[in-house]
Amino acid sequence: MSADYTSHFIAAQDGLKLHVRVYGAPTASHLPVVCLPGLARTSADFEELAAALAGDGARPRRVIAMDYRGRGRSDYDRDPKNYNLAVELADLLAVLTALGIGPAVFVGTSRGGILAMLLGAARPRAIASVVLNDIGPVIEARGLMRIKGYVGKLPQPKGFEEAADILRRLFSGHFPKLTRDDWMAWARRTFEQRNGKLVPSYDPKLAETLGGIDIERPLPPLWKEFDTLARVPVMVIRGANSDLLSAATVDAMKQHRPDLKVVVVPDQGHAPLLGSPDIIRRVADFVATCEPD
Repeated sequence: MSADYTSHFIAAQDGLKLHVRVYGAPTASHLPVVCLPGLARTSADFEELAAALAGDGARPRRVIAMDYRGRGRSDYDRDPKNYNLAVELADLLAVLTALGIGPAVFVGTSRGGILAMLLGAARPRAIASVVLNDIGPVIEARGLMRIKGYVGKLPQPKGFEEAADILRRLFSGHFPKLTRDDWMAWARRTFEQRNGKLVPSYDPKLAETLGGIDIERPLPPLWKEFDTLARVPVMVIRGANSDLLSAATVDAMKQHRPDLKVVVVPDQGHAPLLGSPDIIRRVADFVATCEPD
């Protein structure tokens, strides 16, 4: 437990334990926010954003940040075939039910945004609005191949300084303005101590989910799923250096949704970090406009 959040462990449909961070009071009257991380990421990525939204004096709200199975403090699955979107959507529904979350704002980074779009098709009334962080209906194969190149394949660092150096070498081309402290914070969100070793905070078998990714076979587009969000406000955040969400896809999203709110983050790639004061303010302002009358 932290001063800012409580940890909850919720049973998935197959009994596997899922970890979520819950910020704010259960009695908070404003729309709750559900934060869904990227493929190999955890609830820690939303720490600053979640604390700010929950602690907003004018509009305090409950914020839930989820660790998917095989990530963070959730149980690892003995069968890595279960690291798939259908199972993770069922896990998300189990979490929403267990915590009594009604209509909510969903903030989804990368894979989390895909889950939000799938939820729009499976249970549209669960969604009050959506923030898609560097993800859209068309996912660029080049970016997926880059992700495939490092998930489950990171070197084992001797300490967090070395971990920060590993991440800097991997990502500085897409995040050229990050400081030494930024890289160290990223390292602490990416690695954890297990059995006396510093290892990534996810099951290395997660890499198997990317086995079929081929630059010659792009993923099918998700326009149908994106269009299920037509009745709710949607914001998309794109890193100006992103290789997963193209500017052309954002333009096409605006053709589908002329009222789409677009934020482009300079000097960042996939996926933009959500801890800066400017991004927190933009997301908070957007969420505030989504409150029911």
